[in-house]
Amino acid sequence: MQWLARGPLGEDARMTWIAPEVERPEGSLVAPERELLAGYLNFHRTTLLHKCAGLTADQLAARPLPPSNLSLLGLIRHATKVERIWFRIHFASAGPAVAGAASTAPADPGSRLAPATPVFDPALGKDADFELIDASRAQAEYEALIDEWALSDKAAEGYSLDQQFTFRDEVSSLRMIYIHLIGEYARHCGHADFLREHLDGVTGA
Repeated sequence: MQWLARGPLGEDARMTWIAPEVERPEGSLVAPERELLAGYLNFHRTTLLHKCAGLTADQLAARPLPPSNLSLLGLIRHATKVERIWFRIHFASAGPAVAGAASTAPADPGSRLAPATPVFDPALGKDADFELIDASRAQAEYEALIDEWALSDKAAEGYSLDQQFTFRDEVSSLRMIYIHLIGEYARHCGHADFLREHLDGVTGA
């Protein structure tokens, strides 16, 4: 899916870049489960960026609700981290969760993505996504999230929702990842509502 055109990065982007308008997808409310879950995830993904539309890099990096460390840019960075953790680190790197368990893996083993590394060095601490904010990187971070969406979708492509993997010695499934990510985005879109209202007074779903 083509989300937006790329532009200048760095300090030039900080001075000139404005977060673009985002079209949120609409889907059937009676679709099959896989289509329904993917549709809700994409709706919440794009809602997070919808809450950023029209803001400058400095506004995205601002923390308008002290003592909270939350910023819209921090939420973007956090979403990138969470997408990577679940789809490309936990799921894409896993074999069958139980010895002898059936796999719904695609017939072409080359279609599975190679395991990924964390977005942020763990040595930076668990809150690096929220704490280490740089407005000059706002556009790059925004585009990195969109790129991660595509990689997440690729990691799940061709697998049943029942495909299992092991997470912290517990058997889990691709279905759980979709449900977890929908909840994760819904929670942080609520945070984004408050942040946007305090930045420039804009409200709305």
